[in-house]
Amino acid sequence: MICFLLLLTWTARAQNFEGTIQWSMKYDVTDPAMKAKMAEAQQKQNDPAMQAKMQEMQAKMNDPQMKAMMDANPQMKAQMEAAMKMVQGGGDMNSMMPKGFTVKAKGKNLLTKVEGGMMAMEVLYLSDKNQSYQLDRQNKTFSVLPASTGTSQSNDPQVKVTKTSETTKILNYLCTKYLVEVSEHGQPVTQVIWTTTDIKDFDLKSLSKQRVGGRHSIYYDGMEGVPLRIEMKTPQANITMEVTDIKREPLSTSDFMIPADFKETSGMFGK
Repeated sequence: MICFLLLLTWTARAQNFEGTIQWSMKYDVTDPAMKAKMAEAQQKQNDPAMQAKMQEMQAKMNDPQMKAMMDANPQMKAQMEAAMKMVQGGGDMNSMMPKGFTVKAKGKNLLTKVEGGMMAMEVLYLSDKNQSYQLDRQNKTFSVLPASTGTSQSNDPQVKVTKTSETTKILNYLCTKYLVEVSEHGQPVTQVIWTTTDIKDFDLKSLSKQRVGGRHSIYYDGMEGVPLRIEMKTPQANITMEVTDIKREPLSTSDFMIPADFKETSGMFGK
């Protein structure tokens, strides 16, 4: 969900920027109970009996009849492949979560590729349709992602945004530190967001009304500029996302089209 939130941040209001933006993502599990469960899962994954079951599952997936069945049902194939990744990862957070993502922007159209983990995917945003699509190039399929409602709701989490005087440079852009405190379901979530006003071809103020799943804001009133680093602290883990490269370059129009031979299907987030 956090990664999907960032995808929408960059796909919502690109203006004149054309080029590639690279994000990195890091995770640090702090909850002792979660750490214990991960260690237990890793131990089970290393057990010879579990290894035998994994080999049996892999053999079944390579069976010609099973492969034909999965090729006929790309959604089932993707789910089984994701399940295999989870088992092979042994419950390790680092193996399950993305390592980063790359955003290609051309005008207001964007293509975002999530790299690593169980959530590896591509998301294409087409501005003329105001619509995002999840692409599966391996299986040549696409699914329509649900649109944001763009409206506030009475049960939205309470948010407090504080601008600080602290600054730093990220990729030689001067950034200002904002503290964002959110309380939801009785659990505190603290974010440190570093934004820069040095990038003029993105306008993110309108993102304050964009929502993920109809609830979570992806940009907050009281902030200025483009986020280049987000540090999030939850009771379970600390997560850091940072822009590592911004490259202005001409991109092919074909990168921002759904290939003609792709078949529409239902996806994890799709309709």
